Amino acid sequence: MAQTSWTEKHRPKKWEEVKGQGEPILKINSFIRGFQRKGRGKKAILLHGGPGVGKTTLAHVAANETGSEIFELNASDLRNKNKLNSILKPAIEQMSLTKQQKIILVDEVDGISVVDRGGLPELMRLIQGSAYPVIVTANDIWDKKFSDLRKKSEIVALKDVDHRVIKEILIDILRREGKFLEGESLAKISMNAKGDVRAAINDLQIVVGLGGLDVSMDKRNKDIDIFSVMQTILQGKPDNSLLALFDSVDKPIDEILLWLEENIPVEYRGEELLKAYNALSKVDIFRRRIYSKQYWRFLAYENAFLSYGVSASKNPEGVKSGFKSYKRPTRILKIWMNNQKIAHRKSIAQKYSKYVHVGGKRALMEYPTIRTFLMNPGIWKELKLTEDEIEYIRKDVVVVV
Repeated sequence: MAQTSWTEKHRPKKWEEVKGQGEPILKINSFIRGFQRKGRGKKAILLHGGPGVGKTTLAHVAANETGSEIFELNASDLRNKNKLNSILKPAIEQMSLTKQQKIILVDEVDGISVVDRGGLPELMRLIQGSAYPVIVTANDIWDKKFSDLRKKSEIVALKDVDHRVIKEILIDILRREGKFLEGESLAKISMNAKGDVRAAINDLQIVVGLGGLDVSMDKRNKDIDIFSVMQTILQGKPDNSLLALFDSVDKPIDEILLWLEENIPVEYRGEELLKAYNALSKVDIFRRRIYSKQYWRFLAYENAFLSYGVSASKNPEGVKSGFKSYKRPTRILKIWMNNQKIAHRKSIAQKYSKYVHVGGKRALMEYPTIRTFLMNPGIWKELKLTEDEIEYIRKDVVVVV
């Protein structure tokens, strides 16, 4: 049975459970309370900020706290006027069947630039006529095509969450799960997430699942929203715009392949899943040809199968909807951890080689012989080893003994 994502399992349900976004909470509360005053205020509130800071979560908590039904759409539902009229228009005109109030959530609206732009004017018209408050979320809302949306919405910026707050969140999750992780590891996960709570929780779950191993993952590149890329391919309409999708992503194709490999099962089932993995297998074929024969012209085919090929594996209707929590590939973390071990060993061997006047390659080859000798604290001082290198030696010797 698939393991439940901790980001979903521990998603806040109440305002008091949301950490690090005090001012946005006040503004959302004020917006919803004042919405019923006809002729006053704006019909939408626009929450923008980096991935994993809580934009979608705040909308769901607002619905829960006000006893409202939440009607959710994302960029895949914003393809054209007809789609919006068939889905959103009834939602903003009809009363909730189960609750007295309703909140309309338009999630990741900036993704519309990649999926299809035709629905944006109609979205604006429907927001203006909405009988219910509309919450719009976006990572980047400053593109000029969103100028009308900005004018007609109350804009609320969500800041990156402080690493100390993220650490508190992780400690609370570990307490609920009955798990333990060393404080140093928690601090590294919290700081390296760079304000992305969702990423920190995903990393925590991976590390705990790997046996609580110590990690110090590279700091995340916040300029890249790989989650939007996943959503566009796995939920969006397959069209030619996907062929240029990776041009704006500062990640190598090999890493994007691992992201898709990890997250395809989140969206696809049955025949869809088979077709999607078949597309990935063809990516591997072209990768081998590129590397072995230096046929660089095949990069176009690799890109096409990875983007359009995976997206077109969906059923004939071609789109999916709803918020999904995409996970960081476990293979990337395992590869990284192995590289870190090698990096520590190389740096220690280099310092040792200079100390005893031998070549760096020889010192590295002799490392298995000298590692017990390196346990001497006096040697640490002579070699000027860092705390991370000393910790690596301690653990390495303990494992071997």
